[in-house]
Amino acid sequence: MAGGHFYDVLDGGPLRLEMRSIDGNDFTLLRQFGYRGDDHDQPFVVPADLDTFSTDLASVPGVFVWLVPKSGDFLPAAVLHDALVDGQHLGPRIDRVEADRVFRDAMICLGTGRVRAWMMWAGTSTATMWDSGRLALRLALVGVLGAIVALGTLSSVDLLDVWDVLPWMGDRGFGAELAGGAVAAVVVPAVLSLTWGRFWQAGMILGIALAVLLHVTVVIAVLFGVYLMLERLVSGPADRSGVRIRDRRASGHRP
Repeated sequence: MAGGHFYDVLDGGPLRLEMRSIDGNDFTLLRQFGYRGDDHDQPFVVPADLDTFSTDLASVPGVFVWLVPKSGDFLPAAVLHDALVDGQHLGPRIDRVEADRVFRDAMICLGTGRVRAWMMWAGTSTATMWDSGRLALRLALVGVLGAIVALGTLSSVDLLDVWDVLPWMGDRGFGAELAGGAVAAVVVPAVLSLTWGRFWQAGMILGIALAVLLHVTVVIAVLFGVYLMLERLVSGPADRSGVRIRDRRASGHRP
């Protein structure tokens, strides 16, 4: 992994991340900062200009914030990544795949745990695959994740002896079936990830994480859905930013 460091552009000192909220979801910088990595001759500078750049911090779906929060020690790297992806930065022009790699290295240099950094990198890589517009990549992305969800569901059914369908589970004791399922949760995603081509590492990381955490994710997704329905009933509809329109208007607040 290449090294790197963040710094304050104005005085060259330590990073100072100063932001102002635009609407509670998007933020603009009050003070620009830079990041210098060993793989590029020039630093990347994130501007402090509302008309030029804004960030939503770490783009994490609500159902996954229990595992990866939207803010933490990786926050400067997430802001940097938004600027690199949008092209709203000063410094070298790089493609989105390289922006994802810089994001990963920047998180690690900030002290983010390597497991979390690689998982977040894998997540951004799936967005890169989808936004590429290439049909083959999109099919590989949807196909692999869909297959893992389907196999994970069948594994649960097999483990409960409702339907003995998977060869690595079989009609064996609970412990043997559990061990077989655990091995398959690693081997199957690793093999399927090869269909992702240059993104195979991201596929393997996300595939194994999904296979292992499938049941936890489903439970949290259901609870999250129940919360959203309850909030809709009690607080009324929300705009695209998640702001409850009825209460906001009743308070006399204007956007």
